[in-house]
Amino acid sequence: MAAQHPAVLPQSPQGAGSLAPDFAPDRVSDFTEDVFGYLPRIDQRRWADAYLRGLLTVRGKKTIRRMARAVSLSTGAPQALQQFISASPWDWTAAREALARKAAARLPSHAWTIGTTLAQKRGEHSVGVHRRFVPDAGRTLNCQVGIGLFLTSGSESIPVDWRLLMDESWCGDEQRRRRARVPEALRSQPVWEHVLDLTDRLASLRVSGPAPLVVDHCCAADAARLAAQLNLREREFAIEIRADQPVLPALHAGPGTGRRPAAVRPMSALQFLRDGGFRHPYVIAVGDHGPAAANGPGNGQDRGRPVRHLNVYSSLVRLPGRSAAPSTHRVYRLLAEQSPAHRGPARFWITTLVDRRMDELLSLIRRPALTHAAVQRLEDDFGLLDFEGRSFPGWHHHMTMASAAYVYSRLQHDTRQLATV
Repeated sequence: MAAQHPAVLPQSPQGAGSLAPDFAPDRVSDFTEDVFGYLPRIDQRRWADAYLRGLLTVRGKKTIRRMARAVSLSTGAPQALQQFISASPWDWTAAREALARKAAARLPSHAWTIGTTLAQKRGEHSVGVHRRFVPDAGRTLNCQVGIGLFLTSGSESIPVDWRLLMDESWCGDEQRRRRARVPEALRSQPVWEHVLDLTDRLASLRVSGPAPLVVDHCCAADAARLAAQLNLREREFAIEIRADQPVLPALHAGPGTGRRPAAVRPMSALQFLRDGGFRHPYVIAVGDHGPAAANGPGNGQDRGRPVRHLNVYSSLVRLPGRSAAPSTHRVYRLLAEQSPAHRGPARFWITTLVDRRMDELLSLIRRPALTHAAVQRLEDDFGLLDFEGRSFPGWHHHMTMASAAYVYSRLQHDTRQLATV
């Protein structure tokens, strides 16, 4: 049965609450019932439906007041929506599981990727807000940082879970925690531990078959720690590392060889590249349509558009460690991307997928770019950064609703595509 919902106020196409061209009220209600039907109270399901409609229909900044005005005739709608998001004690994990199942069904061949979102804030009362140096901005910002897990195919990326980065200034302050309703068990964690928590939870749901985890620069400083933990979980991965990450040449030693690696000094990935530790480069052309192999015949053009070329070097390495356990002798493939003219810094990746073809690996490490694009669209079109409350549950409620709006939009896109066939 479709969820009950407030009456929708049709507004002018130019209005802040105008309906999206592909908005289908009945489909939204069916989707809401499918994802949020577990909520125990009728009013919770009703306002979940209203909030989702607001995210889908309001243009620009999606404040509670603008969304309430767009989707409800009730004068108490703003307060009710605020209550539903910031104060109502509903569990968001079941909704995210439903979204993960929909994402896995839509993208049967996928990788797991990580996306981050940063919301600038004024003051210090919004949950998780802290001062942080942001390399892309080149300065320190007062902000919230969200870490998301996405299922990502070769063409699109869908959010399925989120974590909020909390520093010690929050986790060590009982008064702030109590005011923001931060769970007692929650502690300050670095990004790489959040990534592990996200992957552990998704693995426990068993909604996705074996899929590699692809993590770009967000965990580069702790790549060795993350790799060690993923190895313990027997999860395949590709992780971007920093240029100064110590590596050791594999020297044809590793699991199954019966030989211990020879004693050699670790060197940085960049020094390994400079010392010629890699094979001859694999050349790719990067243009508007992504990377394509350029080793074979070609004119260096992409549908008439100029492209740039990258040399991709490959070698087998190990990561140095103090333990004598066999796991420290794990062999990885180290990839290095660099322009032929050596302009700009090289990028380095390690992966457990040592037997994959180079074109498959290159396709895989391009998946985070799709995730970044999805995060940008979540921010621009689905109100990801527009949470106005200050509570920890409220932040998770809002992130769940924004993710649900994005998933609905992607499924609706499929419906439109079928209608044109």
